[in-house]
Amino acid sequence: MKKYYEAYDERYRIIHDMGHSWSGSIPTPAVMETINKYSIAPGSAILEIGCGEGRDAFCLLNQGYGLLATDISEEAVNYCRGQDNRFADHFSVLDCINDLHQNTYDFIYSIAVIHMLVDNSDRKAFYKFIREHLNDDGLALICSMGDGLTEAESDISEAFDMVERNHENGTVLVPATSLKMISFNTFEKEMTDSKLKIIENGITSSLPEFNSLMYAIVKKVTKR
Repeated sequence: MKKYYEAYDERYRIIHDMGHSWSGSIPTPAVMETINKYSIAPGSAILEIGCGEGRDAFCLLNQGYGLLATDISEEAVNYCRGQDNRFADHFSVLDCINDLHQNTYDFIYSIAVIHMLVDNSDRKAFYKFIREHLNDDGLALICSMGDGLTEAESDISEAFDMVERNHENGTVLVPATSLKMISFNTFEKEMTDSKLKIIENGITSSLPEFNSLMYAIVKKVTKR
């Protein structure tokens, strides 16, 4: 039985069968801003959690960054592989909540993924994965939909229910998926409890989909 957070896979299948993409192709500014600010070199080991249709991944890959872009959605990964054969091997299916993964990274980023995880045990597993797969001096960028104040969550039993959503090509019928919006206080507590140290946070955006995204740049707490 599929987990509630896999509903996006079906959403991608529906929209791709219509000959469209779900998201835009404009990269999330915070990704390159973080890379530039913290001098993350092209040769660094970089992991993306939740690449979707590849808007951030292709930006980095085209600039020569050593990136592995992952998503729980096989449909999304196959879509990305088909966009540019040069980078097909840089995309892989990964469920960071349940799958085993051996490598560690200098930089991990995840844009608009954590807010789809509603169950607290899944959220803890997400943060644990990041901590366990960061190198000791590595950094992670985590972005979550929200304004820093609002807290709300959807009913995960309805994640696969078909609902109407606006799309640039008109109204489409797709799975509702899931959402958990949290405040900055909760965001910070989750990461602190997961032994991730926040070194920078604030509000950013990733247009046209997300007018407001909370972001945090973190490193793992290590014993010396």
